[in-house]
Amino acid sequence: MKIRKNDNVMVIAGNSRGKSGKVLKVYPEKERVIIEGVNIMKRHSRPSQKNPQGGIVQREAPIHVSNVMLIDAKTNEVTRIGTKIVTDPATGRKKRLRVSKATGETM
Repeated sequence: MKIRKNDNVMVIAGNSRGKSGKVLKVYPEKERVIIEGVNIMKRHSRPSQKNPQGGIVQREAPIHVSNVMLIDAKTNEVTRIGTKIVTDPATGRKKRLRVSKATGETM
């Protein structure tokens, strides 16, 4: 998966199309992400020690990764992501970097 926690993304499909936010949680095995303030659902909860009143609680629901695109930090526009393998000259180890397809900048 090319989307990671704390990335700024925009929803490109579905009911929340056009909204953007920060990725709070990533579920790679289900290919879903939770985005702050996007895809809000209402959940009925029983009274508990955490929530003694009970009632209806609003929270973010997961959304499929194919419905979001990463926002480039420099241009503030959505972009596709590629990878580039770079060798570190000091250690000789190879690193995989995320690269913006539009600008060629590393993310």
